[in-house]
Amino acid sequence: MRILPSDLAGALSGETATLCFAWLLTRHDGEVLAFTDHDCAFEAGGHVFEPAAAFETTASEQGAGLASGGSEIRGVLDSDRLSERAIRAGLFDGAELRRYRVNWRAPALDFLEDVTILGEIRRVDGRFLAETRLPFLALDEERGRRYTRSCDAELGDTRCGVDLSGPPFRLAATITEATAIALRCAALEAAPAGLFARGRIRLLTGALGGAEAAVRDHPGGGWLRLWQALPLAPEPGDTLLVHAGCDKSLTTCHARFGNAARFRGFPHIPPADAMLAYARPGEGRHLGRPLVP
Repeated sequence: MRILPSDLAGALSGETATLCFAWLLTRHDGEVLAFTDHDCAFEAGGHVFEPAAAFETTASEQGAGLASGGSEIRGVLDSDRLSERAIRAGLFDGAELRRYRVNWRAPALDFLEDVTILGEIRRVDGRFLAETRLPFLALDEERGRRYTRSCDAELGDTRCGVDLSGPPFRLAATITEATAIALRCAALEAAPAGLFARGRIRLLTGALGGAEAAVRDHPGGGWLRLWQALPLAPEPGDTLLVHAGCDKSLTTCHARFGNAARFRGFPHIPPADAMLAYARPGEGRHLGRPLVP
């Protein structure tokens, strides 16, 4: 049983209801947005909560145990900070949403009702609809190591150890030509073809400033092709940061990054057909020599 804070308990015991919801939405880039269903703005916890038709929640579904459950949030795109363009750019994908019950006469963020994660966001008739998922969903994610021939570290993390803080593996560039699925930067023309394949870009300026995308291919000539099309084509003159990519093979780790000593895969595990094979006269594969050269 939860114990209500004294201010909130006093508001419930009064003759007039003075309660409202307050939402804190935290994006992956660290920006925090605050909204309320009250008709006046108020400050609490160092945030100013905007009054708007910002959020309207449906009934949540949650069963016993650790099922992920979830609900939906609806809202009108009537806040300058909650724009359709930002939603289309994916800036709110996976954002954390905290919902508080607040006494608007003495607002304080001391009664947290729930924490959810924004899932798929879609637009219907000028309104956005966002799925919410409980944090239990993280329990479905893979944990621990897998014994595979490829590396299981992420390029640049502490297990990998490659420094991505500057050239040649991290470059700032200005877009000279672009479509929604491919873009060209003159500053990347000198980079070896393939260096940024499987890497990432982060747009710094322009209508999509703050958006990120995965690079599918880097054929050279300053061109980058993306896995998924951006909501709209960047404009020439927009700037970006691009990070190198890795196919997680030992060959790439050694030749491109000089990092074979920290390779986190098992490249000499024999493939299934070698492990299940049996010795044949004259074959010469099972004489105590390594099966993988």
